[in-house]
Amino acid sequence: MAENDSESKTLSDSESKTLSDSESKTLSKLDIDKPQDFKFHIAYEVYSQAWDDNDSESIRTKLNELISFLSNEGHYGGFYAQMKPFRKDLDSFSPGRKRIQGQKKRAWAKDDAKARRNRRYK
Repeated sequence: MAENDSESKTLSDSESKTLSDSESKTLSKLDIDKPQDFKFHIAYEVYSQAWDDNDSESIRTKLNELISFLSNEGHYGGFYAQMKPFRKDLDSFSPGRKRIQGQKKRAWAKDDAKARRNRRYK
């Protein structure tokens, strides 16, 4: 029975080592900002904002992987595509372009003259 007690103590010691190892491996925000590189600096700001907005360990691990990959490879299109699900500030950004409808000068002058006449006699 004394052998079983020593084995259980050994297990608890190894479990406590595992717990202390996991506690020491807490995730932290990577500090690899490059202010002299404008594109990377903006990407780091996006990463930083996403990091602050998300508390999940798995999400933060993924964010660290993305910014590390960007730092090494420099593929911005892929970075922003993979960052999209983690960003919460996308409501302020409306993707796509608005269609600008052009008009010939003569047609514009004709419509403008008609609008002025209508305003004058109403």
